[in-house]
Amino acid sequence: MASGFFQEIEKIRYEGEDSKNPLAFRHYNPDEVIMGKRMEDHLRFAVAWWHSFAWEGGDPFGGPTLERPWHPQDDMGRAKMKADIAFEMFDILGQPYFCWHDADIRPEQGNYADNLRTLEEITDYIGEKMQVSGTKLLWGTANMFSHRRWMGGASTNPDPDVFAFAAATVKSCIDATHKLGGENYVLWGGREGYETLLNTDMGAELDHMGRFLNMVVEYKHKIGFKGAILVEPKPQEPSKHQYDYDAATCIGFLRKYGLEDEVKLNLEQGHAILAGHSFEHEIATAVAEGMLGSIDMNRNDYQSGWDTDQFPNNTPEVALAYYHILKAGGFTTGGTNFDAKIRRQSIDAEDLIAAHVGGMDICARGLKAAAAMIEDGGLEAALEDRYAGWSSDTAQSMLSSGLDEITARVLAEDINPQPRSGQQEILENYVNRFV
Repeated sequence: MASGFFQEIEKIRYEGEDSKNPLAFRHYNPDEVIMGKRMEDHLRFAVAWWHSFAWEGGDPFGGPTLERPWHPQDDMGRAKMKADIAFEMFDILGQPYFCWHDADIRPEQGNYADNLRTLEEITDYIGEKMQVSGTKLLWGTANMFSHRRWMGGASTNPDPDVFAFAAATVKSCIDATHKLGGENYVLWGGREGYETLLNTDMGAELDHMGRFLNMVVEYKHKIGFKGAILVEPKPQEPSKHQYDYDAATCIGFLRKYGLEDEVKLNLEQGHAILAGHSFEHEIATAVAEGMLGSIDMNRNDYQSGWDTDQFPNNTPEVALAYYHILKAGGFTTGGTNFDAKIRRQSIDAEDLIAAHVGGMDICARGLKAAAAMIEDGGLEAALEDRYAGWSSDTAQSMLSSGLDEITARVLAEDINPQPRSGQQEILENYVNRFV
């Protein structure tokens, strides 16, 4: 039975680029075939339970602005009401997936036993709704940053009892994810870092974090969870220095603790910006190391210095992100999770639907542009030409020689290379033809 929250908003349809309907897809056509695969199967969209349903509209300077019938989520009745509304929205949007933290779907009880009881209860409830709707779980995760117990971190906390509480919490969330058929499990540190080195043993914290993640992998295999284990880089906010700063930092961490074959990355556009990178850079870094798992699609306000988590609206940025994803073969277990929230002033139910419609359309435009660039081959041809010199036997043999041998060749052949243009502007103009 419909709740009435969405005021009888009809299922969103694809109406094409000429449509002026604000609640219609202009570019996202799930059945359109791109590079031999349906658009829906390329993008694998997911709704973020936390921003869409748990967030109340607060910011560092003001309280809630979004008055929802399930707020505050302080009992199981409201938690189930929120699940009802969520699945209504999935149906309206035709969303194939969703994602959650444990704290999004069940009320905080203050102790582990009661948290486990309510998590198991809401997991069963959500599972029943999934069977009816067909919407699947892309990934689950544990919120180990909001409650005051996590103020000094979770796996990196100086108190071993907090480490123990974190381990039990993650176990319960992996169990719930496994039970619901989740295709990934994500660990986002949140507060896995430090505020000051005056009270921090960095070496111990990194070792504890490495062992914690190994425990997660061991448990995954013990229970037969077939999904991927992912970690999500974030450079700052709330911790001043976080150990999972960016893709390269996480890759180095995973290699140090022997996890490079077991764990991949869940990358977020907003976190890339906070790290001083582009989303394209973070994805390309993960692809180069074979560690791309999934993405959180959003954007930051470039005039603000924090993680504003807005819905994407920049086609060129999105197109270049999907370009690298498609070049890597596309998603396997991963997908496009809208880790994005409407603005504090966007208080209507219609705003929540419109935000996702717009985000899905932007991603569809970006995907189509990325596919067109790959099919045209212009960027690949330019790259091949720029690195053509390395295809020679002489250049390749240089990589297995030493400085003495290379120096002798430079002298014998009087090598005096002249610079060649990188043609950045030409390539940027090329990309603009497609976006």
